[in-house]
Parts: sequence; structure tokens; C-alpha cells
Amino acid sequence: MNWLTNFVRPKLRELVGQKELPDNLWHKCTGCGEMIFHRDLEKSLRVCEHCGHHMRLPAPVRLKMLFDDGAYDVIELPETVIDPLRFRDRKRYSERLKDARAKTGGSDALTVAHGTMGGIGVVITALDFEFMGGSMGVAVGEGILAAARLAVAQGAPLIAISSSGGARMQEGILSLMQLPRTTIAIDEVRDAGLPYIVVLGDPTTGGVSASFAMLGDIAIAEPGAVIGFAGARVIEQTIRETLPEGFQRAEHLLDHGMIDMVVHRSELHDTLIRVLGLLANPRPPAAVVGIGDAKAKAPIKEKEKPAE
Repeated sequence: MNWLTNFVRPKLRELVGQKELPDNLWHKCTGCGEMIFHRDLEKSLRVCEHCGHHMRLPAPVRLKMLFDDGAYDVIELPETVIDPLRFRDRKRYSERLKDARAKTGGSDALTVAHGTMGGIGVVITALDFEFMGGSMGVAVGEGILAAARLAVAQGAPLIAISSSGGARMQEGILSLMQLPRTTIAIDEVRDAGLPYIVVLGDPTTGGVSASFAMLGDIAIAEPGAVIGFAGARVIEQTIRETLPEGFQRAEHLLDHGMIDMVVHRSELHDTLIRVLGLLANPRPPAAVVGIGDAKAKAPIKEKEKPAE
């Protein structure tokens, strides 16, 4: 029996009249190891105030951060077959799904929502790394397809936020089939002439980076995010060479032209609104006058007479 946990803590709760106390008032930064008070961490959108490390965000927090006034509507994802392969390792896949749903409150790793950003109607999909590493199975593929068709129906831009370890191994070949399916979904958005923007969070790897996460018209990454297909250790063992410092980090990809921007989380909302304004309203606010028209309409000056 732990005397402090089982006796002292309940007595303290009775004295202060509070039934429940947060289990973790302090959080350790996964980047520098410094301890951060939980309220300060929430205010900073889970960005370390000491080193600037961007910690992972649950999907609901991301959506609330991006939509106007934090208001949005979540759509119900299509029902899919649970545990189609009856997969089992140390636990049954069905049990893992049950645990992940209890932990996150979501039905699967993907959440699809729609609302406004800067007054512009948008559809946003967000992967939650807390749900089995944000892995992509049949349900996620169906969700991306549903989000794309919702964007087309509403004539709205589509934004995809990725934070995933890749395809879900418990669904085998069925998870790999989602790579072409999500690619086709993005093609439907493009065929409708609508913008598609991706926000690459930490990490974006495997089958997700090999499909919809790298197909954006504009690719925006968070600082320090790991972005790639195979892991750095696997690549080193394959090519038998030492990789450069910062390999597969967002800044490295920006330097090599793989992404368009690296944006701090506190500036992401305003940056997306600015990009949406440019892509959703491509026409200039005033009529464009051609060079030929300008010359034709310009007054003709009389030639100066030579001095006598």
C-alpha cells in the first residue's frame, strides 16, 4: 500500500473540498526535458516555452484552434468492417480499437469537420496520433473520401492535417489500398477547381506521406516535424551512409523544395486564412488594363518645336 497515494491524497481532497485533482499538473517537454505547468502549456498550444518544440496535438484541439471562434460541425464517418482480417499480435485488433476509442473519444484516427476560417467555408480533416499512432486504415480512407466529396458539394477548400506513423498494419493489404483511394479523392477536389492544402504535423510518415499528405497545392509544416516515408535508421542501413543533420525535418524539406512553408503553430491560423484568401479569390479586385490599352488611352503629346 502506498501511504501517500491511498491515505494522504484523499484526506487533502476532503480538506480542500475538491473531488478530483489533475493527475499531471506538470508536463515534461519531449524536446528539451524541461517541466511546464499544464495551464501554460495549453495557452501556448502545446509549444514548449523553453525550446519552441511543437508537441503533438489531439485532433479536437487542432480543429478548435483553426475554425472561427472554435465552432465547427463534425460529420459522421461511413461505417466500415471492424477487424476484417481478425488480426492478433499481443492483443486482438478489436481490443486495440476499443482502447483507442476510449482514450480519444473518437471512432477512428480521422476527424472530418466543416465550418469557416476568416469567413471562408472550409472542410478540414485531422489525424490524431493518439489513436493508434494516427495510422491509416479503411476507416481513414473512407473519411478522406467523404471529406473530399463534402468539399466538392459545398464548393469549399479542403485542408488535411496529418500526424501519422503510416498505414495500419493490422489491416494488411486493405490499409495499403487506401493510398490510391485517397489520391483519387484529392483528384476529385482538384477536378472541381478547389484548393487543397496540407498541414504536416509531427510525424508524417509511411503510407500517409506516400499519398494524400504530399499532394497539396500548398504544403505547410510545423517546425521540427518529422516528414518522410521510411525511418532515418532504415535509410542509413540501406544506403550505408550517414545522413545529414536535420534529415527528414521540416526545415530540411523546405531547404530542398519539398514543402512551401514552415509555420509556427501560433501563426498557423492567420497563415491559412491568408492562403485561403489568395486561392479562393484568384480574381483581382479591380479590372486589369492591358499594356496595349494603356498606350491607346494615354494622351498624345505634341512634338516640341525646335527652337528658332
